[in-house]
Amino acid sequence: MVFVDTGAWFALSVTSDADHVRAKGFIAQNRERLVTTDFVVDELLTLFVVREQKSKGIIWLQDVLDRGGVEVIRVEPADFEAARGVYEQFVDKAWSFTDCTSYVVMQRLRIGKAFAFDEHYRQFATVLVLP
Repeated sequence: MVFVDTGAWFALSVTSDADHVRAKGFIAQNRERLVTTDFVVDELLTLFVVREQKSKGIIWLQDVLDRGGVEVIRVEPADFEAARGVYEQFVDKAWSFTDCTSYVVMQRLRIGKAFAFDEHYRQFATVLVLP
């Protein structure tokens, strides 16, 4: 199982993104199940709007969510509370709350790999960051 972060989804969708080629290459060779969270989906769709790429967000919804092949994990109330603790504990890190929920969900599900271009996943120190 590989957890997919917001930046990786964005890089896959936007050809002008600096990591687009690496993202496409990773997806082409990956054989493991991809998972993400509802919080990552929210953050991604917001990022598409902020970067004036809303049409790419609509395409992403159709191509990725409607087509299947990606499991969207719901952040549970206990995950939310644990993420709050992570957010408050690591004041020296610039982790978004979504990063904190991802960290907690990955621990709960024992996911040790993340498809991410975000340095924060390396800072978690419990995750192998791909590609």
